[in-house]
Amino acid sequence: MTDNLTLTTTHTDGHLAALRVRGAIDTQTAPALRKEALDVIAQGHPHLILDLTGITFCDSSGFNALIGIMRCATAANGSLTLAAVPDRLSRMLDLTGLSTLMPSYPSIKAAMNTRLPATPEPA
Repeated sequence: MTDNLTLTTTHTDGHLAALRVRGAIDTQTAPALRKEALDVIAQGHPHLILDLTGITFCDSSGFNALIGIMRCATAANGSLTLAAVPDRLSRMLDLTGLSTLMPSYPSIKAAMNTRLPATPEPA
């Protein structure tokens, strides 16, 4: 399966960045996902959120890419958070135990709200 994979950086703020991922993550596209995510981490954004709303397919190479991204983020004192994970992918993350290592949220907004510090109330 080879849908074109598109990656768009949708947010960068301090140590946090968000990437929108669209298409299939397979043997041909997983290296591009990993490279882009590692480049963002290397640019000083070790806390990474992947918005997976548009993922149409993910095979074992996609899982390996996610694990590699998580390991690199952790090595940089960061984290990997997933947002809007499609049901089928979510079930696979649960079955493999990866869901315990990569927290996921129903939307990018929910993931961002947990990663960004709360804005103090005006006095």
